[in-house]
Amino acid sequence: MSAEIVYLLLGLGLLLASVLPTIVEGRAFSAPMVVLTFGVVAGLVVPGEDPISPILDARATAHLAEATVIISLMGVGLALERPLHWRTWMPTWRMIALAMPLSIAAVALLGWWSMGLTVPAAVLLGAVLAPTDPVLASDVQVPGPQTPGTGRTEGDVADVLTEEDEVRFTLTSEAGLNDAFAFPFVYLGLFLMGRGAWQEWGMEWLLWTLLGKIVVGCLVGWLAGRLLGALLFRGRLRGRRVAEVGTPLFALAATFAVYGLTEIVQGYGFLAVFVAALVLRGAERDHGVHTALHEFVERTETILTLVLLLMVGAAMSAGLLAGLTWGGAAVGLLLVLVVRPLVGWISLLGCRRVDLPERAAISWFGVRGIGSIYYLAYALSSEYVAEGLELWSVVAFTITLSVVVHGLLATPVMRWLDARPHRGRGGDFAPSAPVG
Repeated sequence: MSAEIVYLLLGLGLLLASVLPTIVEGRAFSAPMVVLTFGVVAGLVVPGEDPISPILDARATAHLAEATVIISLMGVGLALERPLHWRTWMPTWRMIALAMPLSIAAVALLGWWSMGLTVPAAVLLGAVLAPTDPVLASDVQVPGPQTPGTGRTEGDVADVLTEEDEVRFTLTSEAGLNDAFAFPFVYLGLFLMGRGAWQEWGMEWLLWTLLGKIVVGCLVGWLAGRLLGALLFRGRLRGRRVAEVGTPLFALAATFAVYGLTEIVQGYGFLAVFVAALVLRGAERDHGVHTALHEFVERTETILTLVLLLMVGAAMSAGLLAGLTWGGAAVGLLLVLVVRPLVGWISLLGCRRVDLPERAAISWFGVRGIGSIYYLAYALSSEYVAEGLELWSVVAFTITLSVVVHGLLATPVMRWLDARPHRGRGGDFAPSAPVG
């Protein structure tokens, strides 16, 4: 495919994306669905000798998806109103500590059984499909910083902090954390493939890859967030605070700097970016600069996400699904329709912060997306993985299925949830609300 055609398709796709938010607002379909379809059609009608090569170029795809994910994580951290706390984040902790490992194990078992994958490749597939991405079904993510600068009073902001929607909060915060917490299991699959017997590297994986790198990511993110908050709200330029004179580009600069620093010291950069954004958000929570930073990050993330979906759509119509077997399709279908709803439901049993309808919604909307593209491209850039096209086929099929199914249901389900009587403060329910 010539460079001229690539520019034309990117231009048309992004032009479409620029007007889609207004067109699809309130409708039972999403911008990612339309862009993915456009990519499929473009792949069918545009000539080219090897049109799927861009997505199969593992290193290039990994870098593009990596940038998209870290920018997304900064946006998620800035959007969350609720301060980090063990009790008020309990549904999130459950989804990370229980639902994600159960999902990885279930997908690995399905991949081994129905696709005939080796155990290492099955573990890798489970880890690749673990991250969730509510950006691809925007109705299930939090709307962004609700500061006085957005037209709300400080009293309104206080109400948001105590009455925040549990479904949107849990799905958004889960996506912010599981992009990092899936990484040890990606490494586990790669280690099983290329590093010999478990006894040779098991303790390294457990103590460093699973635990140490998470601790480093949290520490660097916390320190970076404190420093960035001090710079933004205490630093001065010509007598004015940086928050009053800085540009939204500050968020992008902070994203790349925190990620790069963390990766240099061998921590998980995804986790550090998310933690830094949470700490920065809490530095002066009611300042309107958070809205400007979030809007800039969100626009950048949207462009990169839609470019990736355009590439995936074009690649699918041109052969990316050639490696899809009935067993691979079964893995995708079962993950979206059975595994995620089941493990999510089990993980939230007994959690008093969510009632039965909310538990069902959180369990159902495990949207797969850009994180899976990154992890697979990252894994395929190593020399260990031999099942490249087969894994790409399953992941592309699963993302497409998720985008369509969750995109169609997000608007009506969230409207129904929003129409219910409000819950009480502090996670307690009104007398008529069932407790899960």
